[in-house]
Amino acid sequence: MLTIPQINLKNKVSAQEWQTRIDLAACYRLIAMHGWDDLIYTHISARIPDSEHLLINAFGLAFDEITASNLVKIDIAGNIVDPECPFEINPAGFTIHSAVHEARHDAQCVLHLHTNETIAVASLQEGLLPLSQYAMFALASISYHDYEGLAVNADEKLRLQNNLGSANFMLLRNHGGLTLGATIGDAFMHMYDLTRACQVQLQVMATGMATILVDQSIVDGIKAQANIVHTGSTGGQKAWPAMVRKVYRADPSFAT
Repeated sequence: MLTIPQINLKNKVSAQEWQTRIDLAACYRLIAMHGWDDLIYTHISARIPDSEHLLINAFGLAFDEITASNLVKIDIAGNIVDPECPFEINPAGFTIHSAVHEARHDAQCVLHLHTNETIAVASLQEGLLPLSQYAMFALASISYHDYEGLAVNADEKLRLQNNLGSANFMLLRNHGGLTLGATIGDAFMHMYDLTRACQVQLQVMATGMATILVDQSIVDGIKAQANIVHTGSTGGQKAWPAMVRKVYRADPSFAT
């Protein structure tokens, strides 16, 4: 049985970096708790405040094995910053994240998942439909990117950046979902809404009954409301601490 190298960086990094590590590790654990992880694949990346460096998961670790200290610090090109780091990252998985971080300096966190629900809705020609309140938040700021195979080609990055634009939600056709946030908490809240929206859509479609679509004029007016609900004191700042407490109760080892 392979063992995970045990390291503790708490007193070896800045306070800002340590807090980012705590929040990012908590996010990984939450994804596992919701059953949204994909073995050792998919990624959540976060920019360290006042730094050009990013944090991402070590390749080979399950999401419920992620801790604040075993997150890997890299530059925008995916190079590991600490030469003594015992881990490696998945270069193919970082292609999408590097593209987003390069283009969107307003986003601290990029979250990309392969849940069945997001893949299913991303594979529908109509994409996400205005069927639920969860969908309203995503539809207020959504974009799409066509499938081009495994995300390993550098020339795909520009197309992905152009497709993303200023959106905070993206459905990657035949692939999965992606959300951004000014904080890790905001990115998680966005993914929560996107996933619930896709779940509800598939459940409604499965009934085979006539649907009621929310009028586009209402969708257009949701964006300002969504900005209030999911940022500031009523969004990431308010809900995220409760989510972190939930992770502490489940397994406080994430914060080591």
